[in-house]
Amino acid sequence: MEKKNIDWANLGFGYIQTDYRFVSNYKNGAWDDGIITEDANVVISECAGVLQYAQTIFEGMKAYTTADGRIVTFRPDLNGERMEQSAARLEMPVFPKDKFVEAVIKTIKANEAYVPPYGSGATLYIRPYMFGSNPVIGVKPASEYQFRVFTTPVGPYFKGGVKPLTIRVCDFDRAAPNGTGHIKAGLNYAMSLHAIVDAHNQGYDENMYLDAATRTKVEETGGANFLFVTKDGKVVTPKSNSILPSITRRSLVQVAKEYLGLEAEEREVYLDEVKDFAECGLCGTAAVISPVGKIVDHGKEICLPSGMTEMGPVTKKLYDTLTGIQMGTIKAPEGWVVEVK
Repeated sequence: MEKKNIDWANLGFGYIQTDYRFVSNYKNGAWDDGIITEDANVVISECAGVLQYAQTIFEGMKAYTTADGRIVTFRPDLNGERMEQSAARLEMPVFPKDKFVEAVIKTIKANEAYVPPYGSGATLYIRPYMFGSNPVIGVKPASEYQFRVFTTPVGPYFKGGVKPLTIRVCDFDRAAPNGTGHIKAGLNYAMSLHAIVDAHNQGYDENMYLDAATRTKVEETGGANFLFVTKDGKVVTPKSNSILPSITRRSLVQVAKEYLGLEAEEREVYLDEVKDFAECGLCGTAAVISPVGKIVDHGKEICLPSGMTEMGPVTKKLYDTLTGIQMGTIKAPEGWVVEVK
């Protein structure tokens, strides 16, 4: 298929409408088969559950062109599993994992002309999401839902090169211990909007959220998990029941162990030990790893030895290995890379 006439190298990280999207509706206790449609508009009641009580969940993933010209996506089964968990927590009907993967593949295939070429630095971002669609005025779950998948080509997250971030320890709480921090619900991201705008206004790139119960342990940022590297090269990721189980983070931990021979552990990470780490990064779909150079705790600066000019050496190896797996230049573990045929 001939690619769209897009300046791939100069794409930003924003929304560009593509030709097709997948839509499935839940009514009378069952999902329909779903369709691929050209209609990008969502038409719902003014009293729809999603508008009244924020009953909405989503996922974020990408499709790539590999070095040998195949179009692939990365671990879609895990996104499907996480969406099942999110739906259950918000009393929404589960859209089955196998149907989820099928819908994602169909949508990528339909928009094949928008998948950027290998080497451009750009990718096709995929957004599966679900929301309560029927009128709900009393506080209760909706009875009808819509599941959709759209795509948009996006540019490289690090446009012009990697620049380590400066983040602050945040006074706002992102999620309660028994709340919804562990699922990918829109409401969690709404909670972080004021805090991130405030951080930007204060000159910081991101927030470091602490656990709401004791405010002594590192949790995550508004949209990414933390990954630390000790001075002796061990990879450490925070453990908490109120942070999102990042697919990128889980993949990086496996890469650390199986590809790089590093020790890796998931455990509680206390704020007062952050100063002792050699490297810090933020893990997520968009950038894979965003390096952190400085953490500011109410005026007290914690400067990571890896510095403010480039990724630390271990973080760089992790980044290069995982992106190599995604782009097909490094052999992937079984099932990680799914070809769009």
